[in-house]
Amino acid sequence: MRVALLGCGTVGGEVARLLTEQADELAARAGTAVELAGIAVRRPDKHPELPPELLTADAEKLVTSDDVDVVVELVGGIEPVRGWLVAALKAGKSVVTANKALLAEHSADLFEAADAAGADLYFEAAVAGAIPLLRPLRESLAGDRITRVMGIVNGTTNYILSAMDSTGAGYAETLDEASRLGYAEADPTADVDGYDAASKAAILASLAFHTRVTASDVHREGIADVTASDLAAARGLGRTVKLLAICERVTDDDGVESVSARVHPVMIPRSHQLAGVGGAFNAVYVEADAAGELMFYGQGAGGAPTASAVLGDLVAVARNLVAGGRGPRESAHAALPVRPMGQTPTRYHVSLSVADRAGVLAQVAQAFAGHGVSIAAVRQSDVGDRASLVVVTHQAPDAALQSTVDEIAKLDVVHEVVSVMRVEGEDQ
Repeated sequence: MRVALLGCGTVGGEVARLLTEQADELAARAGTAVELAGIAVRRPDKHPELPPELLTADAEKLVTSDDVDVVVELVGGIEPVRGWLVAALKAGKSVVTANKALLAEHSADLFEAADAAGADLYFEAAVAGAIPLLRPLRESLAGDRITRVMGIVNGTTNYILSAMDSTGAGYAETLDEASRLGYAEADPTADVDGYDAASKAAILASLAFHTRVTASDVHREGIADVTASDLAAARGLGRTVKLLAICERVTDDDGVESVSARVHPVMIPRSHQLAGVGGAFNAVYVEADAAGELMFYGQGAGGAPTASAVLGDLVAVARNLVAGGRGPRESAHAALPVRPMGQTPTRYHVSLSVADRAGVLAQVAQAFAGHGVSIAAVRQSDVGDRASLVVVTHQAPDAALQSTVDEIAKLDVVHEVVSVMRVEGEDQ
């Protein structure tokens, strides 16, 4: 099987190395030799470590070459990559990609081209690096009904929040430290603002619920507004804060099902399986009707871990070619509507600075009741001539909770809405 490799950066370099160093073992596992036919890079002269006869700057020509059976794409971005991969699939080449942004926006284009040509499309490395996650969703759990997928799918934000929790430091200084240690990119926007996690949430929701979900369907909030005080408040409640991708199958009062997909900071109990996931690691928690609760954990990024997932896909494609079969196709038969964030049931942790006098709690409680939001727990403590009031709610539509907070902020007895954060897990 002849492989065209697009991109030879951190991950691509590892893929090229492993294809060479483990050639005999890969051939034994795949049932056929797996060889590099060419490597497309922007500047071939910048890669003296690679055989010059394999290098080219013409990716478009490489992906449609008669000498290529499968294209491995590790460039990233939308264009011109989308055009290259569609051209490759239309030419009958199978595709292995780690491009989460492309899949989250244009997976329909890729699947349609793959189906028309009878080619494979694999993308295990797009969501959680080395963690075998997408293949279990596509294949192992294909006979089950998945109800929820919730997880930590971005290592940079998990490192930052874990460090803030353990040291008590603020966001800005922790981000600087993450950058110094190499856990954050020079421009960390895609990570800290939640774009990376939103793309991954779209892929997870699409697979889990057999519905086309794009990144634009995913509600997204980043971690820039999470403060040391938020982490301290969470610790006081026996919780911690994580940036989670949460994808759910939601049923309304009339029995109509829809899909909810969201990314935002969440307070979770320290007893939850995801709470102990520290550093730059990823973990995804899956709930299904028959299988119950499943947990997938491991390194979610990095050259070698991500290359492991790419090579796993390559072996799968090779086996399909040898057997004359195909891998799993797109499964979007459910075609469920995507529920807007405002209609999605959530729970809130609301921290208020209020006047320390009688009747304050009653006014705050009345605001919650007026919007149909039930209170699960209240904690009050004196802070000088003011009081600190913490309210944890039961589930309610997110829009109702937002409206409640907006009304509370206008009350004369409320000095400040200190923080608002969604919560998951048991009542506290």
